Amino acid sequence: MADSNARKFFGTDGVRGPYGGPVINERFARQLGAAAGRWLVERGVKNGLVLIGRDTRSSGVALERALGAGLAAAGARPCSLGVLPTPAVSRAVGVESAALGVVITASHNPAGDNGIKFFGANGMKLSDGQELQIERLISDEANPGADVPLTARDMTGNYLAAMEELLPATLDGWSIVLDTANGATVHTSSAVLRDLNAEVWCIGSEPNGENINADVGSEHPEKMSEAVRSHGARLGIAHDGDGDRCVLCDETGAVLDGDEILTILATHALAYGRLAANTLVVTVQSNLGVDAAIAAAGGRVVRSAVGDRYVIEKMLAEGATLGGESSGHIICSEIAPTGDGLVAALKVIEVMLTTGEPLSALRRRLVKFPQLTSAIKVREKKSLASLPTLGDVIAALESELGSRGRVLVRYSGTEAKLRLLVEGPTNAVVRDGLARIEAAVRADLDVP
Repeated sequence: MADSNARKFFGTDGVRGPYGGPVINERFARQLGAAAGRWLVERGVKNGLVLIGRDTRSSGVALERALGAGLAAAGARPCSLGVLPTPAVSRAVGVESAALGVVITASHNPAGDNGIKFFGANGMKLSDGQELQIERLISDEANPGADVPLTARDMTGNYLAAMEELLPATLDGWSIVLDTANGATVHTSSAVLRDLNAEVWCIGSEPNGENINADVGSEHPEKMSEAVRSHGARLGIAHDGDGDRCVLCDETGAVLDGDEILTILATHALAYGRLAANTLVVTVQSNLGVDAAIAAAGGRVVRSAVGDRYVIEKMLAEGATLGGESSGHIICSEIAPTGDGLVAALKVIEVMLTTGEPLSALRRRLVKFPQLTSAIKVREKKSLASLPTLGDVIAALESELGSRGRVLVRYSGTEAKLRLLVEGPTNAVVRDGLARIEAAVRADLDVP
């Protein structure tokens, strides 16, 4: 029996897909906007202000216009923020007392994709249940509203001012490489760092509507690393297309992922008694070395499902204010209600300023367990509990590893893929474990 609570269009981070496909197109954007407007009215919010931001994809302009038309037709008051990072839109919702925030973005995906994600009046992403409520209000009407001129509002200055207040000192003498992925942070992160007196070398800073994330940004940190070495920079910072992720590299060009960033921030906060509830929230994807490092520093790690929304939900439940994902989503909820790549970078720079240590030394606070991952395309996402060979192999491997490692097998939330992860005491054990699981997957599932 189908799950009556399953969302049809929303995934782990809003609605996403190829532009011009069955979901991400102007007609569906109108329908979704109208549904969101009706949802607000059902909640007693009439003529509610809805702030719409977007990244630099060329398709964002038409989608914004269509979404705004649907919202207006349903009684909402849409307002365009133009190109603006996702966390800046989240912040603007609170500053302007808006009823809803919307970002038109496909995050780290290529330019041919786009997406739509919503923020509630508290600046946080909507819950699964709230997204399902909006889905149920989607009507198949072809034209739920005519195009209307959107009012515009500039919230860039407010965001920049808030970011510049995060550091206790200026960055005189600092040389920083910044990769903005040809995306939404192209005019914000560089402005903040330069206002703090840093020398900034920019790459991925010439968006043309079609080059967002193209061999640059947090998914492709190689150019950042090379530029750090060639310029003798103190560190490198890379964002994804909408600016809610952060990947760093140290002065040698070695890349730090989200696990290393979170460990630096959490252990530093613990040393000063400032980690709320002595708790760091990570996802099931994070390396077991994080748990060991935080425990050694006197704290604890709590894990959530993959997705920054689920991290935030777990943070609220645990009274934590720091959490994130190994992909580089870092949430410092005392500063921002959602992941913010610039906030994460500035907080790490603050640790560097306070300790006087280079990033190459700070990163050694995390000693990672050997880990391998794999993603296998499948024709059908069958229930994992119904796969006998895979179940037996996972049980046997978990018994062998005990507390020295772990196994994670889960379906992707956005693609027809089964994601595998094995951690263990040695690289050989991990390689063997992953090979056994991959063989079991091919025995139980139809793999193209």
